[in-house]
Amino acid sequence: MNTHLTPAPNALLSLDNVSVGYVRQAILEGVRLQVVRGSFTALLGANGSGKTTLLKTIVGILPPLAGRVEFHPLAGNAPVIGYVPQRETLDALYLVSSFEVVLMGTYGRLGPGRQPGAAERQHALDCLAKTGVGDLRQQRFSVLSGGQKQRVLIARALATRPDLLVLDEPTAGIDTTATRGILELLRHLHTQQGLTILMVNHDLGAVRQSAQQIIWLNEGQVIQGAAAELLTPAHIGKILHLEMN
Repeated sequence: MNTHLTPAPNALLSLDNVSVGYVRQAILEGVRLQVVRGSFTALLGANGSGKTTLLKTIVGILPPLAGRVEFHPLAGNAPVIGYVPQRETLDALYLVSSFEVVLMGTYGRLGPGRQPGAAERQHALDCLAKTGVGDLRQQRFSVLSGGQKQRVLIARALATRPDLLVLDEPTAGIDTTATRGILELLRHLHTQQGLTILMVNHDLGAVRQSAQQIIWLNEGQVIQGAAAELLTPAHIGKILHLEMN
């Protein structure tokens, strides 16, 4: 008999006995986890383990096949999620300027039929500056480097004024210098602005430098705990051995 998850008092997000997948084909079943407000959490797992599907369920792109995905915002306000999908899914879509991409992030707070005004446009410029690409605001998104595109997409997510920033492989396909810069930016957003972050990343070194909490998907099981506990050589070796076999 399944028991229900009791969220921690400082939980921002909780999943209780959630199954995720497509067209009734579950990839993960009975998922129980929570993301604490103000934390930096990394979601790990082998290719095909369900990381992206789980993220899409959390942000509302996919409905859960079973169970409950619940947010626990302060003061009862509706939660806002800033979502940065895998960059390759967006490369061909944006034949517009970096500024226009970021301005899209303000649309969700506008009423029906309203167009972004001066306040929204300034907020978009501020988000570009905050992510270090303010000087690229008039550049076409499609001609930017991988690292620059990633910063623009993070700025777009910040333009939503999110309670939770969710990123799917934000350093995939970019060089070492750009990767270092993206991770430094995320650490700054977390430590200096108190932003709650949930990030998929396959780079254990990067995760070790950034994340406080780990959610590890392994053979359909969900393992959650502190980074200091789960990123030990012994535990990593055990998980990787199970994944390879």
